[in-house]
Amino acid sequence: MALVRWEPFREIEIIRRQIDELFDELAGESHQSETTWMPAVELQDKDDRLILRVQLPGVEAKDVDIRVSRDEVYIAGEHRYEDKEDGYLRTEFLYGKFQRTISLPLPIQHERVEAEFKNGILTLTLPKVEEMQRRVVRINLGENGKRALGEGVQQTLDAKSEEVRS
Repeated sequence: MALVRWEPFREIEIIRRQIDELFDELAGESHQSETTWMPAVELQDKDDRLILRVQLPGVEAKDVDIRVSRDEVYIAGEHRYEDKEDGYLRTEFLYGKFQRTISLPLPIQHERVEAEFKNGILTLTLPKVEEMQRRVVRINLGENGKRALGEGVQQTLDAKSEEVRS
């Protein structure tokens, strides 16, 4: 499990935004009133990257707005009606504007994000910040079977590029 540095100001900013949205809703100025649906997402942790998949069936790539920062992904857009007056008796498809902000569990290199939009699935490859990638440290025990802090550390290896053997 990777250690993630706690950033208290990030947490405060999230709380501030939520309080602002609450007061906007109470005052009748809800920004989410324009949003009619929210896409489903999957977030997967790989060795050196996060993979975010967003389900956007029927949405065209030109109607999607993606913004990525170091610690969150914002996706907005619209699923447009093909023709509202085309004799539909029933529709359960989700149409209209959508938006979603996904908070990431660790920082990413937002300038290196890759995107693919295929078959209604938006896939974002989000490279982790290098210091957040897994590291393996080999620790040598002394002759008495104990190791004092700072002693016996042989080397630090990048877990992706070199295997540690017994």
